Amino acid sequence: MGITVVYLSLIVLIPLATIFLKTSTIGWARFWEIALSPRSIAAYELSFGASFAAALINAVMGVILAWVLSRYRFFGRGLVDALIDLPFALPTAVAGIALTGIYASKGWLGRYLVQIGVQAAFSRLGVIIALVFVGLPFVVRTVQPVLEDIDLDQEEAAATLGATRFQTFQRVTLPALWPAVITGFTLAFARALGEYGSVVFISGNMPMKTEITPLLIMTKLEQYDYAGATAIAVVMLTISFALLLVVNRLQAWSGKRVSR
Repeated sequence: MGITVVYLSLIVLIPLATIFLKTSTIGWARFWEIALSPRSIAAYELSFGASFAAALINAVMGVILAWVLSRYRFFGRGLVDALIDLPFALPTAVAGIALTGIYASKGWLGRYLVQIGVQAAFSRLGVIIALVFVGLPFVVRTVQPVLEDIDLDQEEAAATLGATRFQTFQRVTLPALWPAVITGFTLAFARALGEYGSVVFISGNMPMKTEITPLLIMTKLEQYDYAGATAIAVVMLTISFALLLVVNRLQAWSGKRVSR
């Protein structure tokens, strides 16, 4: 326990505490002026909104991909399974450049989206696309082991009693998956909140429009506005911790319901 507390303090608690200490030197009036400026609020809305939307998309598509990889055997399954982990290993800046090249107005996919009036790159949609890319593996790798451990006898019993595949999934499989789905959602959401490299290229970085909070913090650091950067970081840290705490409590509650 002592080793755990010391290690956690050195790696997490002490560095985070310095952010609050630095912010305390600027006073409450200056803190609220920076934290609640129109540019800061716009960045918060985009960061949290896009992260939540990307995590929801990953929660749905991640379950589908995990289901296919767990329950079906097909040619190229090993390749698909390996591609799921690619965002883990790929540098985020490389991912951002690749996504921008694909979804730009002259990119492979972007040129067709533009024809139907959809601008992916350099828009809020581009931010969501990048966050979906980096967060997908968290859901798949969290749900997949649970699916593989579920006893198929229960699903087969439901099928023999006349349940359709959807009814079997809804009433037998999904309740057992809820804790894993919520965990995957939480991990994807947390990963998206702190993402910088893949978003900075595809978003266009337009203040009040496509500027995420991590980019705003970096901008203030480049301007040597350390107090402003730490003030925004404190707001981001506090809200993120509160949201993750709520989701973790929801996960614990869901796990208790499943165990019953």
